[in-house]
Amino acid sequence: MSGEQSGRLSGRVAVITGGASGMGKATAERFLAEGAAVVVGDLNQVNGDAMIGEASAAGYGDRLAFVRCDVSEEADVAALVGNAVDRFGRLDCMFNNAGVGGAFGPITDTTVDEWDYTFAVLVRGVFLGCKYATRQMQQQGSGGSIISTASIAGLSGGAGPIAYSAAKAAVVNLTRALAGDLAHDRIRVNAIAPGAIRTPLLHSGRAEMMEKMAQAKTPWPRLGEGADIAGAALFLASGDSEFITGHTLVVDGGVLGAAPDFWGHGPDAMFKSKAGVNRGTTGQGGDVRDVE
Repeated sequence: MSGEQSGRLSGRVAVITGGASGMGKATAERFLAEGAAVVVGDLNQVNGDAMIGEASAAGYGDRLAFVRCDVSEEADVAALVGNAVDRFGRLDCMFNNAGVGGAFGPITDTTVDEWDYTFAVLVRGVFLGCKYATRQMQQQGSGGSIISTASIAGLSGGAGPIAYSAAKAAVVNLTRALAGDLAHDRIRVNAIAPGAIRTPLLHSGRAEMMEKMAQAKTPWPRLGEGADIAGAALFLASGDSEFITGHTLVVDGGVLGAAPDFWGHGPDAMFKSKAGVNRGTTGQGGDVRDVE
């Protein structure tokens, strides 16, 4: 691979949160290949350092920066956007992708702290990314693209834990509401709703079991890959989607069309016997406890 700046995003600058693993990393790699300069924000410093090394080896080192960022902290998100402007001079695309599995288990056994943590990462993080990206794009006066990772869990019941589903539904509606507000600035606001994508977040330490279960619910004859999300993000970041805003692009291999029921219902449902919080690839430990 070459570090030469050419492609559909040549000369553009993107910020990608949660960009050091999974869908975010695949998107960062695709954006770099398409000519963009990319600033990755992620809480996991180890993954970020590894990514910088890989980019340097591939010839992209001068167009990639990593910033350790907790998207639930306003100062961190402001600094992330500021880093992109300081280093590369502008911001053209903000991809609010950072995510965690968050709280899981029956609502009767979900703690307030677990619920708030889920919304802090999945909703407050998107709000903050939109806020600071909008400020910069309005100042530039040349428009831009804001993309957020939602989920099919935010579009239908049965596709995720209750807290996660509620948070992703908020992302979908925030996308719609903000799109109309920013259209006069030529700032497009869209979301991507993945289905079962083969990432560390899907695996949650049980790759074989989780992939087998997800494939059984996915009509397409394979699970999604990070590259599938990267392709959708590239479309929404590029001029090919100039007249598209307020849209949630479903990338799920037909799961919604088949009426998802990933976790089951009733007393034998997957999340009836365990509760806790999944902190994903942040490097912070999760918590699992039996439900009495």
